[in-house]
Amino acid sequence: MLSVAVVGSGPSGVYTAQALLQQSLVPDVRVHVLDRLPTPYGLVRYGVAPDHEKIKSLQNSLRAVLEDERVTFVGNVGVGGPDGVSPARLAELYHAVVYCVGASTDRALAVPGESLPGSYSATRFVSWYSAHPDIGADPFARDALDGRSAVVIGVGNVAVDVARILARGADELRTTDVPRAALSALAASRVREVHIVGRRGPSQARFTTKELRELGALPGARVVVDPAELALDPAYAAPDGLPAVVRRNLAVLRGWSAAGAGSGGPEDAAGAARRIRLRFFLRPVELLERGGRVAGVRFARTAPDGAGGVRDTGRYEDIEARLVLRAVGYRGVELPGLPFDPVRGTVPHTAGRVLRDGVPSPGEYVAGWIKRGPTGVIGSNRSCAKETVASLLEDAAGLTLRPVAADPLAVLREWGLRPVEWAGWLSIERAEAELGRSLGRGPVKIPDWPGLLAAARDENR
Repeated sequence: MLSVAVVGSGPSGVYTAQALLQQSLVPDVRVHVLDRLPTPYGLVRYGVAPDHEKIKSLQNSLRAVLEDERVTFVGNVGVGGPDGVSPARLAELYHAVVYCVGASTDRALAVPGESLPGSYSATRFVSWYSAHPDIGADPFARDALDGRSAVVIGVGNVAVDVARILARGADELRTTDVPRAALSALAASRVREVHIVGRRGPSQARFTTKELRELGALPGARVVVDPAELALDPAYAAPDGLPAVVRRNLAVLRGWSAAGAGSGGPEDAAGAARRIRLRFFLRPVELLERGGRVAGVRFARTAPDGAGGVRDTGRYEDIEARLVLRAVGYRGVELPGLPFDPVRGTVPHTAGRVLRDGVPSPGEYVAGWIKRGPTGVIGSNRSCAKETVASLLEDAAGLTLRPVAADPLAVLREWGLRPVEWAGWLSIERAEAELGRSLGRGPVKIPDWPGLLAAARDENR
């Protein structure tokens, strides 16, 4: 029998487990999918926007893999941290370990004022409205949402997601699984203008057309695009040679620009309608301070440099905001006990085999963003996982010669850990359904560690 641990229960981890189940070279495989959290699905549960029900439904296909009799979900088991299991000890329990731990932090802007109160990573904001237990129930509500204007720095799908949540009415989110505290804070939000800002032009923006169009479909919100900024991009006037997704994006932006005020219902006399302003060719150089917190962002006006980049023009523009969210990319975090490339933010590997001092380390593998960097969409993890599993299977004959634990979960418990298995996760699901019913809503996420662990232990619920 080949015994494999997969660290991480998000898409890359579950696709790795699925690839192991579907192969025929090693007929007898047992897979433990470990996660630091007591809940499965990783980014699908804690990263996909709550109003993206179709993408969130991917949980159903991930669930089918985790419910296979050859797979065991092992939640509430950290790896590499101070309270978890070291990679060296984990290797004692399994023939192979595949690390699918993603890229869990944001890239910094590296500008003055970035650490001021009111300045946050988009990941933190997403984790808040997605009820990630590491964030807590109320890190934003007190003062971050009481200003009229917010700035989102970045022009990818994450930037569009957080801008859409800020501009969407709380009543529209009431049908989702947004936790109570976040829903209440968003209902009380005074934000009426959201600026999505990129340092380059619209042809270099990273959002998908579907995400972009969703901004124009928000009830009571209007999208505003400056035609002069669009015209600065040489590709805007001659898009024929561009990729199809970029041409579609430019067509959407052109339509909003031609409409003047943009889309959505008319603003009422009290100015209650929200605006989403898409801005281009502005590079953040400083977060401005007033009263000990963020008051705005100073941008340098840029222009195309003729070589695919941008140059500063010597002109500046300030945008007022009491909330600034950076969405300029993700970065992998070093897992203690594993080698790490601090420049790329990934674990060194060859075809998924972890490299220690340039040499493949027997039984250690990586898949997903920690392997290739934060690129691609959720589905990209499938082919990435298959490549890693192919390497693992090539090594399997040698790996299975080593004796391993007959019951890894029993050993983990001996080491003082308290794994949450699938029955515990099902109990959390029932508790979230009960919470939602008590609020007159569908299932509502439990946002804190004590609540999740209490629900997981109550398997008689």
